[in-house]
Amino acid sequence: MAKPAKDELLEFVLQQLDDDQAQEVVTIDLEGKSSIADYMVIASGRSTRQVASIAQKLAEKLKQNGYGPVKLEGLPAADWVLLDAGDIVVHLFRPEVRSFYNLERMWAFGDAPPVAGTA
Repeated sequence: MAKPAKDELLEFVLQQLDDDQAQEVVTIDLEGKSSIADYMVIASGRSTRQVASIAQKLAEKLKQNGYGPVKLEGLPAADWVLLDAGDIVVHLFRPEVRSFYNLERMWAFGDAPPVAGTA
């Protein structure tokens, strides 16, 4: 019965990203597609400072709320920060970097809409 916990974690992550004004938040369901995680969340920040702030705050809130320690990669450059929260992997980008890598297209297998400016 682990599914409710994963959904609860996903809702928590999405709420925190919304609270911190992350932009263009996309959730990709990876269940059955990859063993790395059940969900991938991709979001943008307006600047490296905002990307770093969102990442650090999200990692702190996840730990405070009992979701365990989170692995952070990509600080302090903060063009692309990866948070590994176990069942959920969060990618935070500056918009230009996000367009370049276009992870939505790579991982969505046709399920997700294209990111603005990449179609």
